[in-house]
Amino acid sequence: MIKSAITVSIVEQARKGPFVFHDSVPDACRIASELAFDAVELFAPSADAIRALPLQELLNQHNLKLAAVGTGAGMVVHKLHLCDPNSSRRQQAEQFISDIMRAGAEFGAPAIIGSMQGKWDDVVDQQTATGYLRDALQRLGEHAQSLGTTLIYEPLNRYETNMANTMAQGVELLKPLATKSVKLLADLFHMNIEEVSIADALRDAGDFIGHVHFVDSNRQAAGRGHMDFGPIAAALASIGFDGYASAEAFPIPDSLTIARQTIETFRKCFRS
Repeated sequence: MIKSAITVSIVEQARKGPFVFHDSVPDACRIASELAFDAVELFAPSADAIRALPLQELLNQHNLKLAAVGTGAGMVVHKLHLCDPNSSRRQQAEQFISDIMRAGAEFGAPAIIGSMQGKWDDVVDQQTATGYLRDALQRLGEHAQSLGTTLIYEPLNRYETNMANTMAQGVELLKPLATKSVKLLADLFHMNIEEVSIADALRDAGDFIGHVHFVDSNRQAAGRGHMDFGPIAAALASIGFDGYASAEAFPIPDSLTIARQTIETFRKCFRS
């Protein structure tokens, strides 16, 4: 059964980012519980910041799980990414991700690589950048397996990366890996930009999909844009997806409204 989750960011530099809640993890957990979400997804500035939270206490108190932890602060705060031409910077990026992975694994949660994948450019060509990224995903995937979790790789739209923009390109990137502990994140906002058919892309990616960002065409809550969720829900059911559909959306007009709209649409899609 597909499970519901909602995002919360405690990264100051990401205050304008597409997260439903900002700053207060206790408030986010309370509201998520009141609305009967299954989990929260956390975007934190570091592994230490995750461990500094009374997170286990909050999750237990509100009967929630930790769906995933984001690594994007490595890029947003430190400008680290896995395609950096400087080997030392690439190692720092990988270490940052590894640290977040270990912190998330303490709660059974996978880590997500989105913006930290980087991109190719005039300094690092496409083939070289793809090699850097694939090698890092292999090592990090092996690490995820050792932690008893998975690593989630997110194809992003063309305005954010030139590495993998579609589910098919994500599959092509992951297929050569020896590890099977790296999965794809199907973000419906990015897919709405890049895919000919979101439903077909989901079906074609199949078992490679490990996480979904459940959001509308305008990156607002599901139900506040022009996305047709019926075929999407049917496609996810057809591939037997049973992970999290997590709301990574702008808090427009406010966090509570977005949370309520998300869970209403989620129930229509996956509980009716």
